[in-house]
Amino acid sequence: MARPHVMVVPYPAQGHVIPLMELSLLLIKQGIKITFVNTKDNHERIMSALPSGNDLSSQISLVWISDGLESSEERKKPGKSSETVLNVMPQKVEELIECINGSESKKITCVLADQSIGWLLDIAEKKGIRRAAFCPASAAQLVLGLSIPKLIDRGIIDKDGTPTKKQVIQLSPTMPSVSTEKLVWACVGNKIAQKHIFQLMVKNINSMQKTEWLLCNSTHELEPAAFSLAPQIIPIGPLLSSNHLRHSAGNFWPQDLTCLKWLDQHSPCSVIYVAFGSFTTFSPTQFQELCLGLELTNRPFIWVVQPDFTEGSKNAYPEGFVQRVADRGIMVAWSPQQKILSHPSVACFISHCGWNSTLESVSNGIPVLCWPYFADQFLNRSYVCDVWKVGLGLEPDGSGMITRGEIRSKIKQLLDDEQLKERVKDFKEKVQIGTGQGGLSKNNLDSFIRWLKT
Repeated sequence: MARPHVMVVPYPAQGHVIPLMELSLLLIKQGIKITFVNTKDNHERIMSALPSGNDLSSQISLVWISDGLESSEERKKPGKSSETVLNVMPQKVEELIECINGSESKKITCVLADQSIGWLLDIAEKKGIRRAAFCPASAAQLVLGLSIPKLIDRGIIDKDGTPTKKQVIQLSPTMPSVSTEKLVWACVGNKIAQKHIFQLMVKNINSMQKTEWLLCNSTHELEPAAFSLAPQIIPIGPLLSSNHLRHSAGNFWPQDLTCLKWLDQHSPCSVIYVAFGSFTTFSPTQFQELCLGLELTNRPFIWVVQPDFTEGSKNAYPEGFVQRVADRGIMVAWSPQQKILSHPSVACFISHCGWNSTLESVSNGIPVLCWPYFADQFLNRSYVCDVWKVGLGLEPDGSGMITRGEIRSKIKQLLDDEQLKERVKDFKEKVQIGTGQGGLSKNNLDSFIRWLKT
């Protein structure tokens, strides 16, 4: 039988690329050819971030298409990616499929689409190509997206996705809750961005009817209620490079590996790890409060600080801060996060609660201090704090500021809570069962691979 050839297309954002790259590397090991499609900007960033000696491009056919955007600043605007995903990328991907299938003997036998770009399933159906979709977010977020028609019928949101009033919704008693103002499409800050994101999600609901597999980077052990509400969603996660003893692939920035040696010098469960993903930005005042909060803990810390982390200015540390914490704190531009969270020296994680970060912390038994920024991160915070009870949330004061005192007190509360630390260890074991031999996630992934080969 001919070797299967799968075209993989992620939504053009770091948190979507990495888990689909992990899945692609697993498929390659099973003899499946992968063509991985990024936007030109993301493709160049991934290639430049690869460490020397990495042979990723020899394993996967890495190709790119234009996204029609002019600059990285434009790409960072809320809703801009969703606009280009909806209006520019479909034609470019269809042309690429026609080019590959018109010239290669190894024609594409299946498309694996990020669930956020359901139009790829429409294109594949039109061309008679088999179809699978992959959700890099939680099953709960996917269920919430699929529930948009019900939310409109119940008057919770209008036909444009705008909440009719501020209220907390919960799809079942054991699901995470979310305020309507924090729904993934409603918390982006402007109506035009909301419109583009909501249109894309509504379109995806119809496209999902055309997929033969709706895979999810989660595990039944973490989200039983969500999988019960939508049994068509198939858990195959968590997809972590640390499960395969290698560094993660698909990073947009070079990883600073020196922090791993720094961690080796610290005692077990002593280090605070701080990282907020690839989109979060802070006001200069909030940035300084975080600096002083970390200093007040008197604990060692690793903090991932990108050059544009503060809004409209360079990162301005409080006067003397860098010198005062030099013996116990390091700041890096980008980190090998999965390696850090699996290191015995790490005590807790101050996180934006992106789904990849949430999975990585729970999979390694690391308690989380939650500081969500946008999108699905508020729903993930509810999982961590309310459902699993493996972390705490940082609460802003009356002016909306997370103060240095709040940071210091919540870290102490988190690390003094022995019951919480036992719960997160229990979840670590549950996740390992799901991904281990005979576990549901492992069995589902094996079934998907067999289907690709038939």
